[in-house]
Amino acid sequence: MATATTLTSANAWSPDVSTFNPGDAVPEALVLLTSTIAGEVEGDAPAVRVAYVADAEAGFVAEGADITPSDPDLNEVLVHTGKISQLVKLSREQWTQPNSAGLLSTSVARAVTKAANIAYLSQVAPTSPAVTPPAGLLNVTGIETGTAVAGDLDSLVDLIAAIEANGATPSHIVVDPIGWASLSKLKTGTGLNSALLGAGTEAVERRLLGLPVIVSAAMTASTGLVIDNTAVLSAVGQVSVATSEHFYFGGDNIALRATWRFGANVIHPNRIGKFAITA
Repeated sequence: MATATTLTSANAWSPDVSTFNPGDAVPEALVLLTSTIAGEVEGDAPAVRVAYVADAEAGFVAEGADITPSDPDLNEVLVHTGKISQLVKLSREQWTQPNSAGLLSTSVARAVTKAANIAYLSQVAPTSPAVTPPAGLLNVTGIETGTAVAGDLDSLVDLIAAIEANGATPSHIVVDPIGWASLSKLKTGTGLNSALLGAGTEAVERRLLGLPVIVSAAMTASTGLVIDNTAVLSAVGQVSVATSEHFYFGGDNIALRATWRFGANVIHPNRIGKFAITA
């Protein structure tokens, strides 16, 4: 009896699958821009276990005196993941049209990026014992909440100072487009047209209080996050794209499937700050 292998079986038994580095396939995904990638896992059950140390205090000691041993806290954080996916059904005739494959690939990349960004920022925390999909940064318990930014940036200055006092080194600010527009319209004084952020007739680099600003429609309206990317640990897999002529065989259609597994968790929630924008 002959042994069935992927070389001798029909293509339906071994459909082609292509994988892409997420930095190439979904370069605008916020998890790639604002977190520290700690590993990769496959499946909803496994998690990336990341070790970290809660530093013990150091201090002066007299010459020749015994040094009291310190007791640093050896801890870990679990990074669970979820899988973003999209399945597209096309007629064979449409699939074979010029540029269809390229345009659809771009569309799928946009869809995956959009879904991933929304999940990374605002996914509701799973109800125990469920662990996936992981909570978005806005829903992580323990992050600092600043007072709303209104007529000036004083409250944002205070929020950044608060998370820095907790040990953070802020790396990014993420805001929604409406919120960024409100911030851009802040004026240097009453009755003046000069913008506080330097916006004029030409676009300027998006920075705020010395930090790069990422404007994302995935962020909740009129809301911002101050992020320390070393406090956000992530697990990021490859973007997988597969096509099949057989899944919709009865209708002479082509199936195009894309999947991307990722997740994030925060080591020190008090090193992340969120704020509303009511300017």
